[in-house]
Amino acid sequence: MVRILAVLLIAALPLAAQDYSKLRVIAFGAHPDDCDGRAGGLAAKYAAAGHLVKFVSVTNGDAGHHEQGGGALARRRRAEALEAGRRIGIEYEVLDNHDGELLPTLEVRRQIIRKIREWQADIVLAPRPNDYHPDHRNTGILVQDAAYTVTVPNLVTDTPALRKNPVFLYFADRFTRPEPFRPDVVVAIDDVIDKKIDMLDAHVSQMYEWLPWHEGKLAEVPQDPAARKKWLFTQRASKVPAEWKQALERWYGPKAASIQYAEAFEITEYGRQPDDAEIRKLFPFFPEK
Repeated sequence: MVRILAVLLIAALPLAAQDYSKLRVIAFGAHPDDCDGRAGGLAAKYAAAGHLVKFVSVTNGDAGHHEQGGGALARRRRAEALEAGRRIGIEYEVLDNHDGELLPTLEVRRQIIRKIREWQADIVLAPRPNDYHPDHRNTGILVQDAAYTVTVPNLVTDTPALRKNPVFLYFADRFTRPEPFRPDVVVAIDDVIDKKIDMLDAHVSQMYEWLPWHEGKLAEVPQDPAARKKWLFTQRASKVPAEWKQALERWYGPKAASIQYAEAFEITEYGRQPDDAEIRKLFPFFPEK
């Protein structure tokens, strides 16, 4: 009876006016370095402006290495994620689901719903559900499946439902089937590209060990920490792709021509559908018209 009354009271509350002064952003990646590569620059910009950002890794990363694995690797990757978050002033959480075995189950969907509700998110970021890695694909499905249900009081009743659906956006990717990524929002990160690389640098097990090994580049990685960070910049600081230029011009006007680094996002059909005016409030980084 108490639970029913609580649900009814939540449902009866009026929708509050949107407060854009302190935005709450949550991003989901399949592994403890995924969000950093897709939205580390955006997170650094929000954090520097006083907004609240949380990165969530849906798996613990316990399979992502060529020499280590299991609990020892999971602990190492969690420590790396926490350090990455500390470096730019955001919160980082690693869920204890096995790497390489993630499925879009009800149990994990409930985890996602709880995290979005607990964060009282205005913006939710996640991968699209088409990708080379099954964990990436299933993270996209899980967040899609949570997009409407975060507002349903009778689901996951231990955490109060949101009264206003967040804006859900996909990370950029290179995949073209069944549909290519659409750059709806493109944010310049020239001013924080070093912070993004600083975040990635914290993921030593990935940036300097596993990924170079998997790509056949392990011998290229310098041993000196400063030199390897410079090497990391050459590997991970990609210039603005040509297919993003038109969207970049839409948001930045003539300034777009001088922008070298950016991150792009696609608005999903499952959350709130913002107009251009609201996008400018949710992403308060664009020049005034």
